[in-house]
Amino acid sequence: GTGKTMLAASIAAALNMELITWNIKSTTKAREGLYVYDTVQRLYDSQFGDRDVADIRRYIKLGQLGRALTSPRRVVLLIDEIDKADPEFPNDLLWELDQMSFFIPETHETITAVERPVTVITSNAEKELPDAFLRRCIFHYIAFPDRETMEQIVKVHHPHLEAALLGQCLDAFYWLRDVPGLLKKPTTSELLDWIQALVLGGIDPGVITRELPFAGILLKRKRDHDTVARYARVHGLR
Repeated sequence: GTGKTMLAASIAAALNMELITWNIKSTTKAREGLYVYDTVQRLYDSQFGDRDVADIRRYIKLGQLGRALTSPRRVVLLIDEIDKADPEFPNDLLWELDQMSFFIPETHETITAVERPVTVITSNAEKELPDAFLRRCIFHYIAFPDRETMEQIVKVHHPHLEAALLGQCLDAFYWLRDVPGLLKKPTTSELLDWIQALVLGGIDPGVITRELPFAGILLKRKRDHDTVARYARVHGLR
């Protein structure tokens, strides 16, 4: 919720470069970002098609990292949320990111970057990344937006929001984030969703001083709901 992903888009816009995004999942493997050999399509063509299946290069499909390395123009490559992958994933990319090249054994080709991409790698710090990988990175921490910055963010998404409702929402949001012991603090996207729900529900700003309507948008764990309820009983809402 701090804008890590949007940083890459801003860099691409500032440098007038194409942005290529590689969204990492728990099942993502390093080679997928380089290329995929479509054996199924080749088998299908060999039996039912009229294409020349002897040329394996027809069935090599570049992944996002492969596209970034082979682009004739320099691009911005975003490897988003790398800590979602298995622990070996960053190490599996060390050589390719360091040398900006990779080998395709099926075609016996070495692909080398035409233009070295500007590579932005984001992490939510859910897992420790290997030291060998971190040594090759320039670390930049994006702090969570303060109230003034968050107010501007909300106004971009909700330009017609009443000032009173905006103020109460921000009061409640930052109070909630300061409650000790939360497993998952609410983030920017959840604040925006919450405000949208309040607007659609026609909630009066004064209500938010006494309770948290649609609290399930902000708190996603049963334990956090209980923690907030106990804290509010002792300290009150804000």
